[in-house]
Amino acid sequence: MMKKTILSFVLLWSLVAHAAAQLLSSPDGQLEMQFRLSADGTPTYSLHYKGKTVIAESRLGFLIAPKIDFSHGFRIVSTETREADTTWQPVWGQYRTIRDCHRELFVALEQERSGRLLHLRFRLFNDGLGFRYEFPVQPHLRHFGLADELTEFRLTGDHTAFWLPADYDTNEFKTTTSPLSEVARLMPAARDEALACKSPSPNLAVQTPLMLKSADGLYINLHEAALVNFPALHLNLDDRQWVLSAHLTPDKNGAKGYHQTGSVSPWRTVIVSDDARDILASTLILNLNEPCAIEDTSWIHPTKYVGVWWEYFTGGGSTWAYTDTPDIRIGQTDYTRLAPNGHHGANTAHVKEYIDFAARNGFDAVLVEGWNEGWEDNTAYQKDRIYSFTKAYPDFDVEGLHRYAAAKGVKIIMHHETTSSVTDYERQLPDALRFMNAHGYDAVKTGYVGPLQPRSEHHDGQWMVNHYLYVVQEAAKHRVMVNSHEAVRPTGLCRTYPNWVAQESGRGTEFESFNGNRPDHTTILPFTRLMGGPMDYTPGIFEGDLSVYGSNPAKLSSTLVKQLALYVTMYSPLQMAADLYPNYERYADAFQFIKDVAVDWDDTYVLEAEPGDYITIARKAKGKDEWYVGGITDEQARTATIDLGFLPAGQRYEATIYADAKDADWQTNPKAYVISKQRVTPKTVLRPKLAPGGGVAVSIRPL
Repeated sequence: MMKKTILSFVLLWSLVAHAAAQLLSSPDGQLEMQFRLSADGTPTYSLHYKGKTVIAESRLGFLIAPKIDFSHGFRIVSTETREADTTWQPVWGQYRTIRDCHRELFVALEQERSGRLLHLRFRLFNDGLGFRYEFPVQPHLRHFGLADELTEFRLTGDHTAFWLPADYDTNEFKTTTSPLSEVARLMPAARDEALACKSPSPNLAVQTPLMLKSADGLYINLHEAALVNFPALHLNLDDRQWVLSAHLTPDKNGAKGYHQTGSVSPWRTVIVSDDARDILASTLILNLNEPCAIEDTSWIHPTKYVGVWWEYFTGGGSTWAYTDTPDIRIGQTDYTRLAPNGHHGANTAHVKEYIDFAARNGFDAVLVEGWNEGWEDNTAYQKDRIYSFTKAYPDFDVEGLHRYAAAKGVKIIMHHETTSSVTDYERQLPDALRFMNAHGYDAVKTGYVGPLQPRSEHHDGQWMVNHYLYVVQEAAKHRVMVNSHEAVRPTGLCRTYPNWVAQESGRGTEFESFNGNRPDHTTILPFTRLMGGPMDYTPGIFEGDLSVYGSNPAKLSSTLVKQLALYVTMYSPLQMAADLYPNYERYADAFQFIKDVAVDWDDTYVLEAEPGDYITIARKAKGKDEWYVGGITDEQARTATIDLGFLPAGQRYEATIYADAKDADWQTNPKAYVISKQRVTPKTVLRPKLAPGGGVAVSIRPL
């Protein structure tokens, strides 16, 4: 009888120990996280904000290939808490100084039967939670594959979601806005929206970053930070219990990553507030990345550029290819013997026109696409080699253009479209970077259109995640900045590698040429795609009716003034004036804002925000007494409220206001605008009217 009583006591003590909760509160006390082990030793967490449940108790863990269940049977070996309150300065960014203030809980777990170890690290900031898995070096586990990640985000109801279908190869979908209960019904139509390659993926899964709004007024953003040597995260949806669970991008054999102990997962992030402005102001994802890994960053600089690009999309006839001759053999063809097609955009004389325009108007650089051999074969997705990255077409004078641009204080931006022939690009990369150094290029736009070579991989899988970072790291050795297109969405790695100045990784302006964006598109992107890092969105299109160029009937989904406002609301240290330069000369007074607006900032003030409806942001230019404001709306007209209380007291200022005209409308009269000047003080509140699909842009300087 005594033995039975002792055994019962030991069992009861074990259950109590498993259930003991570890609590962690944010520095301001408004967020509280709880970690505990369930009765069967399953690690779980929950998150609350101002007394409201954000994430109900949700499980954590992994399934390790081939047959290791790393999700239950754990005991807590030890816990540790710590606090941090530091500041750091980014090389470029929305803020000159960023504060990293958080509390941390570290939990060491041991699987009781196997002796295997798993560590969890939670960091709670005033704006949200980050947590990651750590796989310590241990005697019972060394090399392993991932069969599945079991992380859950158990929601409290049928939240409104701003979502993209999960896809392993593209992020270039329109955002669908719906309750979670409608995702299953709307998924087929949402998947059909993408023009890029689509890959098999779960029928009921969505991409991160995922923006949510609850019925009780909470804004919740789910994403990841510091994606290194891991596949990108999607989220499965259980729309009966409102549970989102991790879905890692596999390769085409189903493997979800190969690892060894001594490594860590990316951080899983939950940003939350009852004010949408706080979501846009969050620095949580940057704070969860490692500090800058580049010792000398003096060569990294924000850039405003123009280029030979938009003309390829207008329907006006310009081509990337030099000749119409098919079946080009890269490295074996003498292009001087082939007849040019007469429409090649990247020719020396035309590029000089853009260099002259850039120099006259104070732009830093000119992007030139289509300069290099291979574009005649750029849809041959099954070929291993399509382009040369060191051989120019006969009508593109590499060295002559370098000298011409340098004499005018302008750089030329290199373009490397790989058509996803990735193994070949890696083979050519050392020579390509040396070629750039030899000819004065300090920035490259990379592209990954189409299915990958090798064919067993996906754009968002572990292998490609490592490739994108490899290119950035190799470029840094050559003091080259990188702007990657069609790559995995960013996760804050621009803090660690600030030469990764921008990415596309979403539906940018080029989709306007396909009638492919809606007026609400840019009121959503800052809450989704831009949460992980800046986007090369390529704004600034003044001539929105593409039928004027020829056969393309597309029309822009915004007013001209909204295109100005995007330079403030769509943050990037790399901003393009994307239109054909004659259009800027036609509207020189409006173009003045693009010439003036900064691309690097001391401070940012989110004045108004509601995802899918409107955004108004003010920013102070880096090292200058200049402020710029951008406000945008969806298809609904509205009046913006611009409180200038962010201006320093004791001075008077002049505001130049670029506004939609009274009869402006994105569909019927997009180019109607008015420009006015007004004396303002920090007590001034501007209330400009925004047309349907419209915006407002303001520049402010001291008198």
